[in-house]
Amino acid sequence: MPLFTKESLERLRHRIDLAEVLSTHIELKRTGASYKALCPFHEEKTPSFVLQKGDSHYHCFGCGAHGDAIQFLMNYLSLNFAEAVETLAEKFNVPLEMAEQEENPGVGKTFLKQSLEMASEFYHKTLLESEEGRAARHYLNERGLSDDFIRRFEVGLAPAFSSTFHQLMRHHKIHQQTLLEAGLIGAERKNPFFRDRITFPIRNPAGTIIGFSARKYKEETFGGKYINTPETALFKKSRILFGLNYCRRRIAKERRAIIVEGQIDCLKLIEAGLNCTVASLGTALGESHVKELQNLGVRRVYLLFDSDDAGESAASKAGNLFQKLGIEVTVVTLPKGSDPDTYLVQFGPQKLIELIKSGVDYLTFQVDYLSREYHPSTPAGKNALVTALTQQVKSWEQPVMVHESLRRVASLTHVPEETLGISGGYTPQPYLRQASATTGSIDPNRVLELDLLRWLILHERKSFVEIAKKELKPHFFWVPICRQLFAITSTCLTVMPLLYPM
Repeated sequence: MPLFTKESLERLRHRIDLAEVLSTHIELKRTGASYKALCPFHEEKTPSFVLQKGDSHYHCFGCGAHGDAIQFLMNYLSLNFAEAVETLAEKFNVPLEMAEQEENPGVGKTFLKQSLEMASEFYHKTLLESEEGRAARHYLNERGLSDDFIRRFEVGLAPAFSSTFHQLMRHHKIHQQTLLEAGLIGAERKNPFFRDRITFPIRNPAGTIIGFSARKYKEETFGGKYINTPETALFKKSRILFGLNYCRRRIAKERRAIIVEGQIDCLKLIEAGLNCTVASLGTALGESHVKELQNLGVRRVYLLFDSDDAGESAASKAGNLFQKLGIEVTVVTLPKGSDPDTYLVQFGPQKLIELIKSGVDYLTFQVDYLSREYHPSTPAGKNALVTALTQQVKSWEQPVMVHESLRRVASLTHVPEETLGISGGYTPQPYLRQASATTGSIDPNRVLELDLLRWLILHERKSFVEIAKKELKPHFFWVPICRQLFAITSTCLTVMPLLYPM
């Protein structure tokens, strides 16, 4: 994270108009010498979020939220300190100085952002107004993307020939080095990086363009379906989720997210009202993506991937990353040959929502997915399947999730829990180490279950025995020996009254 000098931060704070910053995100109403608003940090019907005119801090008398413009952006948009500072510095045209300059700092981020904004305007205008853009618009319209959609999300077209692009950049005195470091031209400095492709601007949490994802719309176009801006000072693909700038607040509020594979899928779902949808940028989801959502407080994700082998493989790998960090995963299965975009066009938003709600938990999906590889109809195949699942679950980091997931695996594969290492109740290693310091080798389940069996065998309270016979089942017992004793005891309790009536 960059370190800014105290002097530049002080200059920024003096230049900030807090009312202007707040009014961009919430509705302020002026009352005399103050502004009031419904607090964005808690639910309320009467405004208690207050800003005094000319003050640099806000305060909520309802929930106690308090801070300056930097803290507001950090809390409201879930930005880190550097992102909030850079967003405000750009808004109020305040140059930032680094406390520790690199030996070769390269082109400043402000110039990179300006060149990317200019490129985005050029691509967008090319798509909407040029003859070349007509074919690309026809392709998008065929995919169900209207001209209103194109304008809303600033979709563009990087033309096949580069002369117009270079002329525009020279006219605005954008240097070649700036274009290179922004990822807009190739290393040979001759041709634009994006050519003959539909472009989708990629924005940071504050809404600033930091790069592009570009899709080919002609089979003859060289390269893969999607290409993205190369790594730059602004663009780090392993950390970026496409569409997050549109959905950040909603995701943080609802603590859930829908994840799709393609940019068009993502934008179509957002347009349809599913505005908690994000996508990775043509690569598999990685730990950085998962942690980005975890930092927003996400507790559940819905994986809505294509219904082919590649999509199922991606769901298996992505789901493991989320479960590993304690985030619940629901896998949504589309009909064969469908992707989220085509399903939405064919059946509409409500049917898609119903499909998402019908998704299965990750372990149910994973058992089905791995069963195709291990063929559990044979003893060896079932052993291989259970071993693979057990090893996977035990690699997760959350002890309670490991414990409960192992029990789920046992249930789904129809094997006794003790075969998975959870006889007497599986305790993950962190719990074992903690328990050993305080309780030694005492098993509280064993103590409790033996006491219960002692009551039943002594047969001292008839009402207690009748309740136990009616409500208890052998599988309720964690400890194997107690489970066996209960099975024997319950048989005796059933037979003895017939032999020796009381």
